[in-house]
Amino acid sequence: QILLWTSFAEIFGGIALFQTIQGKRAAGDFSFDPLNLSSNDAEKRERYALAEIKHSRLAMLAFSGMVHQYFITKQTVLQQLGDFRPIN
Repeated sequence: QILLWTSFAEIFGGIALFQTIQGKRAAGDFSFDPLNLSSNDAEKRERYALAEIKHSRLAMLAFSGMVHQYFITKQTVLQQLGDFRPIN
Protein backbone atom coordinates (compact mmCIF):
# COMPACT_ATOMS: atom_id res chain seq x y z
CA GLN A 1 0.00 0.00 0.00
CA ILE A 2 2.80 2.38 0.82
CA LEU A 3 4.42 1.72 -2.55
CA LEU A 4 1.09 2.33 -4.31
CA TRP A 5 0.50 5.71 -2.65
CA THR A 6 4.11 6.75 -3.11
CA SER A 7 3.96 5.97 -6.83
CA PHE A 8 0.66 7.84 -7.05
CA ALA A 9 2.27 10.93 -5.51
CA GLU A 10 5.34 10.61 -7.76
CA ILE A 11 3.22 10.37 -10.92
CA PHE A 12 1.26 13.50 -10.07
CA GLY A 13 4.46 15.26 -9.03
CA GLY A 14 6.04 14.45 -12.40
CA ILE A 15 2.99 15.69 -14.30
CA ALA A 16 2.98 18.88 -12.23
CA LEU A 17 6.69 19.41 -12.87
CA PHE A 18 6.25 19.19 -16.65
CA GLN A 19 3.26 21.55 -16.58
CA THR A 20 5.23 24.05 -14.50
CA ILE A 21 8.22 23.92 -16.86
CA GLN A 22 5.91 24.49 -19.84
CA GLY A 23 4.38 27.52 -18.09
CA LYS A 24 0.87 26.06 -17.94
CA ARG A 25 0.52 26.56 -14.20
CA ALA A 26 2.23 28.04 -11.15
CA ALA A 27 4.45 25.88 -8.97
CA GLY A 28 2.43 24.14 -6.27
CA ASP A 29 -0.93 25.00 -7.85
CA PHE A 30 -2.89 21.77 -8.19
CA SER A 31 -6.24 23.63 -8.61
CA PHE A 32 -7.74 21.54 -5.81
CA ASP A 33 -10.38 23.64 -4.06
CA PRO A 34 -13.49 21.52 -3.42
CA LEU A 35 -14.95 23.98 -0.87
CA ASN A 36 -14.29 27.01 -3.10
CA LEU A 37 -12.22 28.76 -0.42
CA SER A 38 -9.90 30.59 -2.79
CA SER A 39 -10.77 34.08 -3.89
CA ASN A 40 -10.81 35.49 -7.39
CA ASP A 41 -9.46 38.77 -6.02
CA ALA A 42 -5.77 38.98 -7.02
CA GLU A 43 -4.79 41.11 -4.02
CA LYS A 44 -6.43 38.73 -1.56
CA ARG A 45 -4.88 35.70 -3.27
CA GLU A 46 -1.43 37.31 -3.09
CA ARG A 47 -1.94 38.04 0.62
CA TYR A 48 -2.92 34.41 1.27
CA ALA A 49 0.08 33.14 -0.71
CA LEU A 50 2.43 35.32 1.35
CA ALA A 51 0.77 34.14 4.58
CA GLU A 52 1.19 30.52 3.49
CA ILE A 53 4.91 31.06 2.84
CA LYS A 54 5.38 32.75 6.22
CA HIS A 55 3.52 30.00 8.08
CA SER A 56 5.48 27.30 6.25
CA ARG A 57 8.78 28.90 7.18
CA LEU A 58 7.71 29.22 10.79
CA ALA A 59 6.69 25.54 10.85
CA MET A 60 10.10 24.54 9.45
CA LEU A 61 11.86 26.55 12.15
CA ALA A 62 9.67 24.97 14.85
CA PHE A 63 10.41 21.47 13.58
CA SER A 64 14.14 22.10 13.41
CA GLY A 65 13.94 23.47 16.95
CA MET A 66 12.34 20.22 18.12
CA VAL A 67 15.03 18.17 16.38
CA HIS A 68 17.83 20.20 17.94
CA GLN A 69 16.13 20.04 21.33
CA TYR A 70 16.20 16.25 21.11
CA PHE A 71 19.91 16.17 20.26
CA ILE A 72 20.77 18.54 23.10
CA THR A 73 18.57 17.08 25.87
CA LYS A 74 18.12 13.46 24.62
CA GLN A 75 14.40 13.84 25.35
CA THR A 76 11.52 14.27 22.94
CA VAL A 77 9.33 17.34 23.22
CA LEU A 78 6.52 15.40 24.90
CA GLN A 79 8.93 13.79 27.36
CA GLN A 80 10.23 17.20 28.33
CA LEU A 81 6.73 18.50 28.88
CA GLY A 82 6.02 15.66 31.31
CA ASP A 83 9.40 15.61 33.04
CA PHE A 84 11.07 18.99 32.63
CA ARG A 85 14.73 19.22 33.60
CA PRO A 86 16.75 22.32 32.79
CA ILE A 87 20.06 21.96 30.97
CA ASN A 88 22.97 22.09 33.40
